[in-house]
Amino acid sequence: MSPVRTACLSFIFAALSCTAHAADNRAELNLQTLTAARTGNLKLFQQLIDQGASPDTRNRIGDSILIMAIKNDRIDIVKRAIELGANVNLANTAKVTPLMAAAFHGRADAARLLLDKNADVNAMDQLNKTAMVYAAGSGQTAIVDMLLAKGIEPNATYPNQLTALMWAGAYGHLATVKMLMEHGADARLLDNRGKSVLVMAQENDHPEVVKFLQGMN
Repeated sequence: MSPVRTACLSFIFAALSCTAHAADNRAELNLQTLTAARTGNLKLFQQLIDQGASPDTRNRIGDSILIMAIKNDRIDIVKRAIELGANVNLANTAKVTPLMAAAFHGRADAARLLLDKNADVNAMDQLNKTAMVYAAGSGQTAIVDMLLAKGIEPNATYPNQLTALMWAGAYGHLATVKMLMEHGADARLLDNRGKSVLVMAQENDHPEVVKFLQGMN
């Protein structure tokens, strides 16, 4: 083999080695950043960002820094990631957004921060659920109130003609039911099976919700 060919091959191998090393370093940086977000280690999180980590780093199922921090109730990380320009609408592989995660887990402070940055209140996941569906179905009354304040129609219908009131009533969340009705939610509406929120509450054995709804008739 000629000296020139040998030199060329050595250069190629060195370049490939550097590329692989850089990829390994990036993977390790991402892993450490995700761990810092999950555990709420704000100091380490900032150090890793300073080293080049992205505030939009995601894990294997697509959960972003924001989603991981929200799931684990790490509000300091949520706040800092947003300050660093994290995408507040970055969804995971199931199309769940940070706002949906906040709604489901009842992270009202995180939801407020996301909404202040104009998070999409109408985004749908792969099951066509929205943040309102998650909030109402989980009984997160404060977050439901925030979403209504952002212009969500209280009688909007979701898959199977279900309303937020139906989601709240079917799962027995009386406070959420009351608040939705105070904002104009209609208990007379029917889903695609012809069932009202009252019937759903009865079928799922939520007597307090049933009593309240019957008292409204």
